Amino acid sequence: MVDGLLDRANVDAVLNDLDEYAVEEALRIVEAHGGNEEGGPNTVTVISMGPERATEAVRKALSMGANAAVLVSDPALAGADAVVTASVLSQLISQGSYDIVICGTESTDARMSVVPAMISEKLEWAQLTFASKVEVDVAAQKASITRTTEAGVDEMSAQWPVVISVVEKINEPRYPSFKGIMAAKKKTIDVVGLATLGTVPTSSWSTVIDSAPRPARAAGVVITDDGSASQKFVDFLVEKKLI
Repeated sequence: MVDGLLDRANVDAVLNDLDEYAVEEALRIVEAHGGNEEGGPNTVTVISMGPERATEAVRKALSMGANAAVLVSDPALAGADAVVTASVLSQLISQGSYDIVICGTESTDARMSVVPAMISEKLEWAQLTFASKVEVDVAAQKASITRTTEAGVDEMSAQWPVVISVVEKINEPRYPSFKGIMAAKKKTIDVVGLATLGTVPTSSWSTVIDSAPRPARAAGVVITDDGSASQKFVDFLVEKKLI
């Protein structure tokens, strides 16, 4: 953390783990309906926002099989919070011809789970969140999902256009093949700035005013089996309110 901002320069530019499930699900949907061919009616476009080196992460999605990619990168967006991020992404999406937007549930750093809902609100599209299964009816232009909640299993559907967020249990992301990796190197990532989007808010609603390093991991508890190990183990679980 530097001045309240993540030190992105000293971390690897990798695709967010939870977004890999979204990319995989998008690929499966278009492949199931005879799409994902260059210039075809059903293709997968990866959209992201970040510094220019984020193209390294986007390239991973292209190597998995996505057809195209657009990255919004602008110095004015440094430190953008969820509100600004959703505003930028929704503005970019509104300029394209997209039927379904699929997102991971959250980022693996902030873990807020709010951007997909914010995007749907700004676009005034339907939202289907935390999907563990997605089905698409092309003829009816409808998407249906299944999601698990504390109350049970929900089944929901909505007409296109729609924003969907998926959980990690929905699929197993494919490993990019050598052919896919080589093909991704030839695919163009369209890097655009704020000037391309028009009027978009860049002032974050929230800021980080303080941070602290993660505390060191405490040493584990070692129980020596002197004949009373089972009782000590039970006492430990009771102390931690696990039983």
